[in-house]
Amino acid sequence: MKKTMIAAALLVLTPQAFAAAETYVADTEGMHASVNFKINHLGYSWIVGRFNDFKSSFVFDEEDAANNSVEVTINTSSVDTNYAERDRHLRSDDFLNVKEFPQASFKSTSVTKDDDDGEYTVKGDLTLHGVTKPVEFEIEEVGAGQDPWGGYRRGFEGEMELKLADFGINYDLGPAAATVYLDFHLEGIRQ
Repeated sequence: MKKTMIAAALLVLTPQAFAAAETYVADTEGMHASVNFKINHLGYSWIVGRFNDFKSSFVFDEEDAANNSVEVTINTSSVDTNYAERDRHLRSDDFLNVKEFPQASFKSTSVTKDDDDGEYTVKGDLTLHGVTKPVEFEIEEVGAGQDPWGGYRRGFEGEMELKLADFGINYDLGPAAATVYLDFHLEGIRQ
């Protein structure tokens, strides 16, 4: 009887029993995570920028993607295109209207695994400029493992296309600039 109980206890305590959803917080302090964007400029080139202040966390379960989730909250006034005059214009009510809408956010509603190469489809609700819309995009796992400081990290990257008009941003930049591309890299530290 004792041996059976010990064997049952060991079975419960195997590594597989501990394999479950893990929570990660994006390493924004060390700038190992970023939310970037690009938009076409008059059909001639691209304007690129980023948001310097954001927070993100994600849950990852290697065995069951249905347990996976991601949340991102962006301080919209932190927009940075490396040109102060343009950044002031982007913060104005022509674009982000940061006084009225100081944050943009994303919260996933589902994550599904696409294949065995670490690619996933993420669906969720994006709130930008006071408008919430469902969005869908692909992400890919970049890698995971121990870091030099005794922690464990996991990273993902992805890109999302948005029509500005869908979020109530109607400033006319010409047809080439109707779509903005969000590009994000999330390196999370396991909690």
